[in-house]
Amino acid sequence: MNQNEILKIFEEKNALLTGHFLLSSGLHSDRYVQCAQVLQYPDAAEKLAKDLAQKLEILNLKFKINTVVSPAMGGIIIGQEMGRVLGVRAIFTERENAVMTLRRGFKIAKGEKIIIVEDVITTGKSTKEVAEVVKNLGGEVVAAVSLIDRTGGTANFNFPQVSLLKLEIKTYQNDNCPLCKQGSTAIKPGSRGLK
Repeated sequence: MNQNEILKIFEEKNALLTGHFLLSSGLHSDRYVQCAQVLQYPDAAEKLAKDLAQKLEILNLKFKINTVVSPAMGGIIIGQEMGRVLGVRAIFTERENAVMTLRRGFKIAKGEKIIIVEDVITTGKSTKEVAEVVKNLGGEVVAAVSLIDRTGGTANFNFPQVSLLKLEIKTYQNDNCPLCKQGSTAIKPGSRGLK
């Protein structure tokens, strides 16, 4: 699929929201991507995962991958679909006492080739945290893939990154948010609360 076809899927499933949002990063934005609205439909999730797998083929990584690792919550569904499409296991990290960790008996073997799969990469923080978990357990991150890249090229990973859709959505610091200055209150539509 091309960028317009992918964007159309997100628009049809009401996954692109407009308003005043507080992002997991603490930044504010007037647009928000709620991938769960698309991923609740298995046929759409499968189609998107197949497109991501094709992107991996371009990087010549597809057949080197042993495991998909995704951060909970947002990456779990697309991570599971990617594991199925690639024919590898799919596991996930989660936060315990605000620290990203591998739980539930999941293991990563020394030298295991890992791709990190996310729904949306905004600042790259979760991806970097997952990469650190993988590295500390002896695994090797060979790429990060996401449905949507909102980084604007600022994430600076030590491995290739591919996405299906790049969105340029403005973000603002809390003290410099034009929406706040207009008297609007930011809402938090995502799954992760701030500490």
